Amino acid sequence: QVQLAESGGGSVQAGGSLRLSCVASGYTYDTYYMGWFRQAPGKEREGVASISPRGSTTWYVDSVKGRFTISRDNRRRALYLQMTSLKPEDTAMYYCARARASFAYGGNYFASQNYDSWGQGTQVTVSS
Repeated sequence: QVQLAESGGGSVQAGGSLRLSCVASGYTYDTYYMGWFRQAPGKEREGVASISPRGSTTWYVDSVKGRFTISRDNRRRALYLQMTSLKPEDTAMYYCARARASFAYGGNYFASQNYDSWGQGTQVTVSS
């Protein structure tokens, strides 16, 4: 049974930083692409960042490039999202997700339909 558990959300002022964590269980962690998504009230879920199975390659949506860093520790079965220079528009519920086993390099790293397992989410609130 696949389980993903996020932590690390909170409330910060604009310009602040947060580090989100996600711990995975129930599958062979180091063989899957992983991603972070977010969903703000009234908006669709948005892909934020993705990382290859060994962590050698990362991808970011334009709105977070240069501010967010995705990483993973395969020994700890963990996924991280370091967020800096946070803006009020970063306010959302953040989810970690596991890509489908069939997902391959070159696919759409930010399309939610390419992911089949999700955590419960952790709330990030950025005040101005």
